[in-house]
Amino acid sequence: QVRLIESGGGLVAPGASLRLSCTASGGTLGRVAMGWFRQFPGKEREVVAVIPWHGAGPYYTAAVRGRFTISVDTDKSASDLMMNNLKPEDTAVYFCASAPTFAEVRNFEIQYWGQGIQVTVSA
Repeated sequence: QVRLIESGGGLVAPGASLRLSCTASGGTLGRVAMGWFRQFPGKEREVVAVIPWHGAGPYYTAAVRGRFTISVDTDKSASDLMMNNLKPEDTAVYFCASAPTFAEVRNFEIQYWGQGIQVTVSA
């Protein structure tokens, strides 16, 4: 059974950077799209960034464009989310996800979810 495992979350001050990492355990994913989502307390989960297996043409939600960078390592079934210039409004639980295609991840048609990791941005 494949599981996605996130790491790298924590508490940082506004303006700081964090790198979230996601790796697959229990197997490999192959050529899949990967994405990062976040969920604010009491809110629906929302897409943050999505990347196809080859890495070209990633998608970012407007709130993070220019500050966050998603990457993928298909051989390792892994994805990173580099978050720069973090703001208090980025505070959320972040989830890694994968699905066979870019469109499926964008449309929340997820094959595998991670368990989620807390990111808190506070002075």
